Amino acid sequence: MSVKYVASSKLPTPWGVFTMHGFEDLKSGKEHVALTFGELEANTPILGRIHSECLTGDALFSLRCDCGFQLQTAMQHIAEAGQGFILYLRQEGRGIGLINKIRAYELQDAGANTVEANEQLGFAADMRKYDMIAPMLNKIGVNQVKLMTNNPRKVNALKDNGVEVSERVPLQVGKNRYNESYLKTKSTVLGHLMSEHHFHDND
Repeated sequence: MSVKYVASSKLPTPWGVFTMHGFEDLKSGKEHVALTFGELEANTPILGRIHSECLTGDALFSLRCDCGFQLQTAMQHIAEAGQGFILYLRQEGRGIGLINKIRAYELQDAGANTVEANEQLGFAADMRKYDMIAPMLNKIGVNQVKLMTNNPRKVNALKDNGVEVSERVPLQVGKNRYNESYLKTKSTVLGHLMSEHHFHDND
């Protein structure tokens, strides 16, 4: 197995006390985390999210993306549901890394969209891999998922790794004047599933 479970601990948050499970990816050397809340029943669809690391959005409150808003909203929904999980994967910048992400931001400041910026740097639009999700979900006892995402690629990644997706739960939050173009690129170029009103409200 390419992913090794290491340890678990309590993680008090504004939405309740989660349990944090640490994993080491033996292929990449990266450390991934699973957060669980409540009792996760086997063979029952569990509300969850597959979230790739976004330092700027998750920790630095960036308005250039919707990542931090999605993470916080997912944690809130899970706490309200009384059970659920988040896999927090160390794949910064859709897999290109933090420094290359800053380089991509510089290109975006000059007019490129997120996909064009990645391609100008010599990367694919999305470099993320999901081969670590099956062993992580197996460890926390999840084999059926109600997945909070707008990204059909994540739904397919779970299915390709033998995990049943019983439902896709839209997670459209955090639109603002700084990320409207980013969200449109997600929808029109990367195929994320977003309702039209998400681009025209005034929040």
